[in-house]
Amino acid sequence: MLDDFLVRAALAGIALALAAGPLGSFVVWRRMAYFGDATSHAAILGVALALATDLPIGLGTLIVALAMAATVSTLAAKGWAMDTTLGVLAHSALAFGLVAVSFLPTVRVDLSAYLFGDILAVSKLDLLYIWTGALAVLALLLWRWQGLLTATLNEDLAHASGLNPDRERLILTLALALTVAVALKVIGALLIAAMLIIPAAAARALSRSPETMAALAAAIGILAVLGGLQLSLTEDTPAGPSIVAVAALIFAISAVFRPRRNG
Repeated sequence: MLDDFLVRAALAGIALALAAGPLGSFVVWRRMAYFGDATSHAAILGVALALATDLPIGLGTLIVALAMAATVSTLAAKGWAMDTTLGVLAHSALAFGLVAVSFLPTVRVDLSAYLFGDILAVSKLDLLYIWTGALAVLALLLWRWQGLLTATLNEDLAHASGLNPDRERLILTLALALTVAVALKVIGALLIAAMLIIPAAAARALSRSPETMAALAAAIGILAVLGGLQLSLTEDTPAGPSIVAVAALIFAISAVFRPRRNG
């Protein structure tokens, strides 16, 4: 029989993979990798906010991640140069978060758990929170799937179809913020973007339709979670980085065996 903590860790990782797979596909399609970094790095500032105000960590993280997502979405709509802007926001949010925590002398906290995750410490209450957030992200993506896909493929086509690309972008950023808040406990702020991007990138090499890519990205994420936990158990490696390392290995294999396409 598996230990309870391993079962909870696996279930938490599976929930994250189910949400991050389809969402990460949009991140890859829209070339928003740095966007994921900015939102995930802002999570540390959310931790500081929660500790300073006695809010639940998840709520503080969600508030700051939503603020970051809304800021980035607004700047994108105004035509700002996203690579530079996101670089500034991502590293500034992380730095301010780390500095803010140092100003809380009455609070003793191991930031490494928030930076790199502590999936093996997931409790039953954490599991409920993670699955609720992951299912909410999935429901949001399923509800707006066609609109999000149309706006991603061609904004002019989206306008012609009566869609508002800015609204679809905002929905996507809200889903990303919720995923970051859910994933902080599992994979850590510095590795969240990796779980969004790597499984989706691996799935892209093997897929011929958006729906197939989203489903395959989720499956690859689940495989990475289970493989990473097994590696952590047998080799005593840190669980979060092990999960990302397995995902990277799957990506490398998919790149080697990627079918050739004509044209």
